[in-house]
Amino acid sequence: MRAAVVLTGVHDSAKPSRRHGNLGFTLIELLVTLALVGVAAMVVLPMTALVETRAKETELRVALRTLRKAIDEHKVAADAGVISKTTGSSGYPANLDVLVTGVPRSSVFGFSSTPMVFLRSIPRDPFYPDKTVPAAETWNLRRYGAQPGDFSAGADVFDVSSRSERTALDGSRLSDW
Repeated sequence: MRAAVVLTGVHDSAKPSRRHGNLGFTLIELLVTLALVGVAAMVVLPMTALVETRAKETELRVALRTLRKAIDEHKVAADAGVISKTTGSSGYPANLDVLVTGVPRSSVFGFSSTPMVFLRSIPRDPFYPDKTVPAAETWNLRRYGAQPGDFSAGADVFDVSSRSERTALDGSRLSDW
């Protein structure tokens, strides 16, 4: 007859043993994780600022193009007699608000009495720091006949530029655009 062998004291080696102190992360693991998160933040934050600046610069270019086009359209309409122009005036708008509120059409050619509007709203300078200031007051205004860079007040608006003294990503000054 065969004898049955009974093994006692054998434990299953496939089952991991858990000691009492192995339930959480060590201090070293936590510090390494925090260091990695810090490095990732140092890389991401400057990129976010760069993307935000590039978007503001694009917005500024579009706003300048829009305002300058409306100013030029006002001048063309005044020179063509579509809108009334007083004797001796340049034909440029008196201020930026006129582009939104409208200008009376000339009655010489039998145009309707509805005012001619050049803009729906005045875009604001995206680099102007105070958001409570009206959009028309966020721009430097250059009068007709003024030297380039001379943004003193005048009887009309010939050109606009940003009031920001910041340098653009391409190295130029925003106020020179």
